[in-house]
Amino acid sequence: MMIAGLLAMLIGASQGGGDRPVVIASKPFAESYILAEMFAQLLEARGVRVDRRPGFGATEIAFAALRSDAVDVYPEYTGTGLTAILHEKPAISAGAAFQRVSAEFRSRYGIRWLAPLGFENTYAIAVRRATADSLGLHTLTDLAKAATHLRAGLTADFIGRPDGLPGIQGAYGIRFADVHALGPALKYQALAAAQVDVIDGYSTDGLIARYDLVVLTDDRHFFPPYEAAAVVSRRLATANPRAIAALGELSGRLDEPTMRALNKRVEVDGAPVAVVARDALRTLALVDAAPRSASDERSGTGLVSYLALQRATIARLTGRHIELVVVSLLAAILVALPLGLLLERSTHSAEAVIRGIGVLQTLPGIALLAFMIPLLGIGVRPALVALVLYSLYPIVRNTFTGVRDADPAAVSAARALGMTDRQILRDVRLPLAAPVIMAGIRTAAVIDVGTATLAAFIGAGGLGEPIVAGLALSDTRMVLSGAIPAALLALIVDGLLALVERWTRPGGL
Repeated sequence: MMIAGLLAMLIGASQGGGDRPVVIASKPFAESYILAEMFAQLLEARGVRVDRRPGFGATEIAFAALRSDAVDVYPEYTGTGLTAILHEKPAISAGAAFQRVSAEFRSRYGIRWLAPLGFENTYAIAVRRATADSLGLHTLTDLAKAATHLRAGLTADFIGRPDGLPGIQGAYGIRFADVHALGPALKYQALAAAQVDVIDGYSTDGLIARYDLVVLTDDRHFFPPYEAAAVVSRRLATANPRAIAALGELSGRLDEPTMRALNKRVEVDGAPVAVVARDALRTLALVDAAPRSASDERSGTGLVSYLALQRATIARLTGRHIELVVVSLLAAILVALPLGLLLERSTHSAEAVIRGIGVLQTLPGIALLAFMIPLLGIGVRPALVALVLYSLYPIVRNTFTGVRDADPAAVSAARALGMTDRQILRDVRLPLAAPVIMAGIRTAAVIDVGTATLAAFIGAGGLGEPIVAGLALSDTRMVLSGAIPAALLALIVDGLLALVERWTRPGGL
């Protein structure tokens, strides 16, 4: 009951009342951030409250959140909807692709595609110009002949999608010598540094021009049309026609040169996403011009100045991070301590159970979070459950070991004095085991602080938000604005628990 109460307190606080704002999500790459922010600012300009949830880890996570009404809108692409979500073959034309996803999403999921925004952003397989010249690479057919000697740096989304690596392997017979999973911005840096030879990009990426890359022609026309559009949840489509009308104002207003220029401002020039989105809406005459603040442009701003400008945001994200860590750690203690004591009395099965709990530590955090979305949705709830699961092993293991190995001489002396097993556990073994148990709790706490950064991938907030966004946008200062507070928080939490450990240590030890 206590665990349920703790979880309910935070979940309720995070979800608010029934009249919730429009929840806007994005995937973790620059264009998705820009479009989601344009959606948000346009809705705000029309008097609609919004809640931003940027940087969802992958297409499957964003779509699962939309399907469950956990988010209301995010920017998607018709080719992605057709192949990665509907698992159908590519359409011949852009119009056919849109008609198909629009009809199928509505009938299967109640999800609505708004009219396309006006541009396509197809996959772009790119190499360094020197590589293209030396190997005579012009098309993906040319790449297939040389791929066995080349290293690929691809996004995780592309590696797993049917219209990604598996698709081009089937269509062209491309087999790379090695494949590395890289973040959207990191893959460009790795290609420029010759750490990989081929990357997947998007045709509107600003970084293609920055690094003077050669985009190979899809000569067999494998990639489907990828028209960008807003996809909206069943809840929003039926309950908020004003929001639908506002989002519809963007349909057909963005072309490829415009989107490429917006991406370049963020990816190459380093302008803040919010500023780029606002300027784009103002250029389209969809919002009134607003005076710029001192934090609008970041060029020439050092790390210290950047952190000072972002102090309010950092404080808010740190508060959420602390909530996640404290609630999950308390819940884990309430589960793990009694379990460890129970296992100590069942020595035959104890090791098997503890090893089974330890298997949870081997699961990648983002995989565990993605697995729970169909069951628990997005946001705080699955994040807390994942953090509790990751915290169990060190506390259970140390509780079991500390109580089991409590000083045998002291235990024998207690028995000789006529103390009952319950008295020995309470007055002798637990006090003697306290330092070992606290060591497990301290380990779990530090694990929690680090793992909680992954909560950003499912919209739970915390210090992972600037880390995820910074990696996607190749912004070191943004990454550090999340990483530095997270590291300091880990040290502070461990230090506070060290004081608790000293307080709980029996005086004779």
